Amino acid sequence: MFFVSILFVLILVNNSYSQDNNKQKVAMHRYLVERTFPKGLEIPVDMEGSAICLNVVSTNAEDNVSWVHSYVTTDHKKTFCIYDAPSPEAIRKAAEKNGLPVDNITEVSVLDPYFYK
Repeated sequence: MFFVSILFVLILVNNSYSQDNNKQKVAMHRYLVERTFPKGLEIPVDMEGSAICLNVVSTNAEDNVSWVHSYVTTDHKKTFCIYDAPSPEAIRKAAEKNGLPVDNITEVSVLDPYFYK
């Protein structure tokens, strides 16, 4: 439950950071970002982990990049992250600043099965 609370706070903070203070419109696209962590990704589920994630969110905002959420494999060696950003280059720039690897970036759209009901 604590982890879910942290993710909710991150999404709220991320959305507020991603708003452009100059009121300029930035065209945003949705991307799937694949990452590999050979030693595994371990983020503590405590205040330290929260601070780590909030730092990533803040750094991303400098390049108009918004981390929506991530999926982590059970061995913690791969992540599949959903981002909103103006371009793949902006995601790569933010990832470099955050010291995060980037294996692949694919532009995606949402396909919701409930649309067809």
